[in-house]
Order: sequence, then C-alpha cells, then structure tokens
Amino acid sequence: MLFSDAKPALLVLADGTSFQGWSFGATGTTIGEVVFNTGMTGYQEVLTDPSYEGQIVTFTYPELGNTGVNPDDEESIRPHVRGAIAKNICYRPSNWRSTESLPDYLKRHHIIGIYGIDTRALTRKIRATGAMNGAISTEVLDPADLLLQVQRAPSMAGLNLVRGVTTQKVYEWADPTESSWEFRPTLDSATGEQLTVVAIDFGIKRNILRRLASYGCRVIVVPADTPPEEILKFNPDGIFLSNGPGDPAAVTEGIETARALLESEKPMFGICMGHQILGLSLGGETFKLKFGHRGLNQPCGLHQRVEITSQNHGFAIDADSLPDADVEITHLNLNDRTVAGLRHKSLPLFSVQYHPEASPGPHDADYLFDNFVQSMREHRQQRAG
Repeated sequence: MLFSDAKPALLVLADGTSFQGWSFGATGTTIGEVVFNTGMTGYQEVLTDPSYEGQIVTFTYPELGNTGVNPDDEESIRPHVRGAIAKNICYRPSNWRSTESLPDYLKRHHIIGIYGIDTRALTRKIRATGAMNGAISTEVLDPADLLLQVQRAPSMAGLNLVRGVTTQKVYEWADPTESSWEFRPTLDSATGEQLTVVAIDFGIKRNILRRLASYGCRVIVVPADTPPEEILKFNPDGIFLSNGPGDPAAVTEGIETARALLESEKPMFGICMGHQILGLSLGGETFKLKFGHRGLNQPCGLHQRVEITSQNHGFAIDADSLPDADVEITHLNLNDRTVAGLRHKSLPLFSVQYHPEASPGPHDADYLFDNFVQSMREHRQQRAG
C-alpha cells in the first residue's frame, strides 16, 4: 500500500487532546478506554487477549506488523480490542509463519486502527493524566464533534465486561499439538487417575489452557456465571479462575461463586482477574490504577527473589483491605508496590496478578502451574487417607 493511498484518521481523548494520523484496518468510528502496552513483541496475542475487551491499545514499540499474523498465535477466537494505535505499520510482513498482514487481519475483523502519530507523546499523556476514554474515527474528522461522542461513553470503572467474552457453554479443552512445551503426565500415583481442573472462564487465554493441559490435567471450561454446585458436580481436583476484562468488583456472580467454593476447601488458583476475584471473595477490595500495568517486563517479588512478568490489568487489590489473619501477600509489583500475589494461610488457594503462562512474555513464573498441580495431588491424597 502506498502512503498516498492511506485514509486520514483522528484520535481524540476524553480530555480533548487530539492526534491526526492515518487509518489501517477497518474504517468507521470506535470508542474505548485508551491504554498502552510496552511489549516489543506479541502484538497478535495482545489483540486477541479477551482482557483487552473495551480498550483501544497503544503499542509503544514503534514498528507493528512486521511478522504478520498467523492462526497459531491467537489467544482467543477473535480480536477483542476496540482499536489499535501505532507509530508505523508494515503492510508486507516477512515471516515464514505469516498467513496474513496485520492491516488485512484487522480489516477482516472490523477493528479500526490509526498510525503515524507520536505514540511517545500519547503514552506520556496517559502516564501523566491516567487511562481515559478515547475514539478513533475515519469518518468524523472534527475533534470537537468526535469529543462529544467520547464524552457519552461509560467509564471502565463499574463495567462488567466478562459477560461479553466468557464461553456460552461448558467444554473440555483438547489441544495437545499446539503447545511447544513438553507434555508432563499428571496422574495420581495411587489410582492412576488424571487430575481434573474446572476453569471458570472470565475471558480465558488459550495458553493458560495449554499450560494446564501440558501438565497432564483434564481441563473443563465453564461459563463465568456457572453456579458453584454445578462446578462441584464435576468433582474437580482443583478450580482455576481465569483472567478477564473490566472492573472485577462488578463481576458479582464470580465473586459469589468463588466465596461459595471456598467452603469446598479444594485447591484454587487465580490469574489476573481471577486473582482479583479471589481477593474480593476473601473480603478484600479493589481499586482502579492510574494507567495500569500492560507489558512484558514487570518485576514482581518479595523476599530476595524477582520474577520478570507479563501483565495486563487496570485494577489492583488494596493490600490494607485483606484480612491479615487469613491471607498472606506473596508478591508485590516492585515498580509501585501493589499486590501481585497472595495465598490463604489455611486453605489451598493462591493467585497472582500477572500471567505465568506468558504468550507473550517471559516464563519466569511457570512454576506456579506446577505448584497448583502439587496442591491438587496433596489434596487428593488427604481425601484418600
């Protein structure tokens, strides 16, 4: 595509700041919360991560689309972002795995993008002012007119977006061929039976399911509003709470379900939204971060151990709200000291605010899946004994 063929596009933020650029992907108008991701790789995984539902993502790395897209790197059935913002766009990708260019992919999925703007200035603006709603348009090119549309959009705080991304039916995950990790059979040594995990889908990424399966677990995925008694009918060895979009405090059905499942005393493991849901079910509170954590190099730890982690969230658990008698903080985000991990002092449950399954990102925290498996084995042995 020649630069002279590009259509003008306009980005307007809720505070009136505007950026003029060029369109890639679909045409039209889109509105969402404008955030930024600092990762240098993994744009397709970001675009298809359900946790980005309702958001327009700014990619701080200046080149986007160089390796194209392919079916293997998708984290869900479709892109979930409302829009994409980039400095430069590649229309002719060069990679042996590529099956389609990024602009063609976004156009096919009706996702609007804008490029040719100063993404550094935009990122500094969000860092200083905070994440806010914005709009990209190829049809409304007057900033004042587009601002009126932005101002009518609801804030992310208070939004339950899980209902739009969770599965509509129960299914069993089966995808052993797509995992690049070694398959590790997870059988009870006494009975030879496979461990069963029920994963509550708040917007689950495929690589989480791959990681659980790679440890040999049978994984049953259920909708976010599945009652606890229905979950327990599967007689799971463990319960997993997934990532997801929006305000965790608004996902009341998930909080109530998690609270009820605590009484089963079964091992539970939560990631991102699942971490927040567990914290809320234990009596904690959450709050909206100024601009969130979205990238591949967030340092987390506590006692002389640091994990470099992949993160994508705009809310966090208030450390002071957690009941000290029952809950222990295991990890802090070492950039801003927010809660990045917790575990219960007597029940077999733990959670982290980051993504140990990566895709994209580092694998420092993959051991958490093994910890979950070990917890399920111990729980099964205790029941048998």
